[in-house]
Formats: sequence, structure tokens, C-alpha cells
Amino acid sequence: MATITAKDVSELRQRTGAGMMDCKKALEETGGDMSAAVDYLRKKGIAKAEKRAGRTATEGVVTVALRDDNTAGALVEVNSETDFVARNEEFQSLARTLAEHVLATTDATDTASVLASTMAAHGGQSVEEYVKSVAGKTGEAVSLRKAARFEADSGVVASYVHFNGKIGVLVEVDAPDATARRDELVALAKSLAEHVAAAAPVGVDKESVPQDVIDRERAIFIEQVRAEGKPEAMIEKIVEGKIQAFYKDVALTHQVWVRDPKVIVGDLVKKANATVKRFARFQLGAE
Repeated sequence: MATITAKDVSELRQRTGAGMMDCKKALEETGGDMSAAVDYLRKKGIAKAEKRAGRTATEGVVTVALRDDNTAGALVEVNSETDFVARNEEFQSLARTLAEHVLATTDATDTASVLASTMAAHGGQSVEEYVKSVAGKTGEAVSLRKAARFEADSGVVASYVHFNGKIGVLVEVDAPDATARRDELVALAKSLAEHVAAAAPVGVDKESVPQDVIDRERAIFIEQVRAEGKPEAMIEKIVEGKIQAFYKDVALTHQVWVRDPKVIVGDLVKKANATVKRFARFQLGAE
């Protein structure tokens, strides 16, 4: 039997908002599996949907770099072991350097390709080697955990970074007349980036919400409805209604606008004669 520590219980409580004893029982019932314990609590109706943020890493920073004309942007998450190092200027400079490198590297499409790419300004080292050299100076483990790069075909890219550097967002917005309306679209994209930071959607619309996320929710909803004693013949219809409501929580264009609860994000974007092509949201330590 897995050993359940007070730290495990505390983490589960933080992730679900459930009571301490409920969290302890959930971990015992699931052999200490944190994700399974979250599902256990939700099936019992004890916890609501887990926030996308997940658990927070020890320390680090999320940093962005944007092209001057807002046609491209880069987002990186760099981790350290302690807040002391994360606040150090050398570490902050590393994060900025990496973000600028990703922005300038057109074939930096994901974290693996970024780590393998070379940095001409630093003796042709790979990013991975460069990060290790900086880590050696700090005396701590330092790593590039995530990287993303957007280049707009006909629209704009804008960003938002939370004041503490623990959440950063890139948003790409497209429009048929983007060049003539660049300032307007940049302002829209910035506002959307702020919304994404606060509301943590997992997809732009229903179609882009990962199927495994939907399948997990469906399984939980089925258990919840059965536990309520609903007739089997009604379960599918009730669950489908819950899935549609779930989209309003996790699909960006179906969410309520954080600045005005009377406005739906999709309506706001449509009114601006624009479309949201994609977004990336990094939160320190989140999956």
C-alpha cells in the first residue's frame, strides 16, 4: 500500500478544494495516484473540475519576445531551484536571451528543436549547452522547460506576462485586412492574451479541445449522474448537456469574457471581424 504523506494530501487539497479527510481517503483509494485521486473526488461530487494550472514548479520565470511589427512572438519557461536564483539578473538575462533566440530561429517549432538549435552569438553552442553553462555559474539546476514560437501569415501576434513572471501567453489573431488594422488587432490580441492568462482555456474552440480531455470529463459525468440515481435512458442526454457546459469553461471562444460577463469571447472576436488562430499559455510548473 502506498504511503500517503501530509504533503500529498495538501497538494490534492490545493488542486481540488476538497476537505483534508476526503483528500486522504481519495489518495488511499487510488494508491497515491494524484490524477486518479482528483477523478475519484470529482466522481463523488466532492470536487469540481481541476484548474488547468496544475501544480507549480519550485521557481523560475516565463518570458516573451515579440517582433517589433507583431508578426511573430516567442514564449519560454525557464526553471531554477530557488527564488534567489530566479530573481538573479544572470538568470533573468538567460530567460530573455532564450526568448530572443527562439523568436529569431524560424525552425524552432518546439522545445526539443529549440534545445538542439545553435547560438551563433555564444560560440555556436546548442541552447542545451548554453543553459548548462549558465547553470554552472548559478550552482543550481537550470533548465529550459518549454518553448513556443508563433509567426503570423496575415495577422498579428501579441502577448501578456503576469507581473510575477509566472504566467505568460502568446495569441495569434488573423483578419482579412490585418495590415490596415494592425494596431486594432494588436490591442485585441493583447486583451485576449490577458483573458487566456486568467481563464486558462485548453483550446480555441470545441474542435480544438483535446479528445482525451473530453473523454475524461465524459467518464466523470457519467459516474456523477449515475450516483444521482438518474434512469439509464436519461444519462447520455444529461451527460451531453454537461459536456456542452464544459466547453464554456475550457474552449476560448465559448468562454465568458473576463472583462464583461455579458460578453462571449467568440462574439467579441467576430464583432472585430477577426479569428483566433492559436494561443500558448505557460504557467510555471504546469503541464
